[in-house]
Amino acid sequence: MFDRYESGEQAVLVHIDLPKDGDREDLHELELLVSSAGVSSLAVVQGSRQAPHPKLFVGTGKAEEIAEIVKIHNADVVIFNHQLSPSQERNLERVCQCRVLDRTTLILDIFAQRARTHEGKLQVELAQLRHMSTRLIRGWTHLERQKGGIGLRGPGETQLETDRRLLRARIKNIRARLAKVAVQREQGRRARTRNEIPTVSLVGYTNAGKSTLFNRITDSDVYAADQLFATLDPTLRKLDIGDVGSVILADTVGFIRHLPHDLVAAFKATLTETREADLQLHVIDVADPRRRENIEEVQSVLKEIEADEVPQLLVYNKIDALDDVSPRIDRDDQGQPIRVWLSAQTGEGCELLSEAISDLLAKKMLSGTLLLAPQYGRLRASLFSLSAVHEERFDEHGNWLLDVRLPIVEWNRLIKEFGPEIEGFINRD
Repeated sequence: MFDRYESGEQAVLVHIDLPKDGDREDLHELELLVSSAGVSSLAVVQGSRQAPHPKLFVGTGKAEEIAEIVKIHNADVVIFNHQLSPSQERNLERVCQCRVLDRTTLILDIFAQRARTHEGKLQVELAQLRHMSTRLIRGWTHLERQKGGIGLRGPGETQLETDRRLLRARIKNIRARLAKVAVQREQGRRARTRNEIPTVSLVGYTNAGKSTLFNRITDSDVYAADQLFATLDPTLRKLDIGDVGSVILADTVGFIRHLPHDLVAAFKATLTETREADLQLHVIDVADPRRRENIEEVQSVLKEIEADEVPQLLVYNKIDALDDVSPRIDRDDQGQPIRVWLSAQTGEGCELLSEAISDLLAKKMLSGTLLLAPQYGRLRASLFSLSAVHEERFDEHGNWLLDVRLPIVEWNRLIKEFGPEIEGFINRD
């Protein structure tokens, strides 16, 4: 049903410089996308225009130049580093005599190749179907209305109308199945909220090194590679952070410039982990010359999914690719961490990240002096097993005086285990 790439397929790439900042794309990024899709680039056609041509996106002369290059190299497909309208795709295919795909279709194809989980596959298929629904005519323009006559009368639909109806039914079916998955995901999230376990979500531009960092600090083996969209399916791991205790770390899909809206809509359930996190770690490739634009693009997508209000820590990754940059934490006027400089590849500075996360989530800690009578020896033992006791002494009545510091979630668990009366035993700092 979809335009899928074959291994070893060969393409001609087209990149047009446009004066508007909002329409500009990066040629190097297109080459990375094509490589991630498993397609070989035979040639790159470049040009510039003040505005896209309404029929061909490029001018007539440039379209003929592309067609000539396709013929010389015997290319299978032409890939534009821009979003094309359905009519522009059809017109270009007539000129080039081969398939013509745009940036959005290319990204959708990469997502389709990388999705591993049932939910991820459904989300990608939904995005593809929504994108395809505006382009159905290209596959059916050669078909006439269904045959009439005795014994051959159809339901009165053209093939295109039939296909649109089937497409709508499939979209409805996928949305229903995704709704069930969303309910299951929400149940897990509610359970973590009840247990007051903080969630930390990794966000960032694609290929910024999120999965490498995730593997480094959680001792996991999530697939990580130097390619765009190596991670699609969210992965959750429990992590122990100093004073905070257990936190859930979520590795999520990377963002990209002009991320297709159909994809953002399809992945909204998955991105809920980002929207409802206690803290976002915004991973940035510090060696990327376009890092400023990448940061802005990530913030734009976070705003689109209503996740821009979540507290954020900037993680400047890949410092090993720069000279004279050492691991460090940058803090604001109140002493709160705002940036951490590290290398997920070499492990330099990763301990500083744990320190920064601990500082930012430390407000969820409880500290004070606990007065315990001798019959509460089991509670004292539990506090020592949690490494929550900083100092121990006795009063004149033989009661324990414990200076404690522990996560509120652990204190609430102790209240459930030993009874609400222990709440009155602590004199909070």
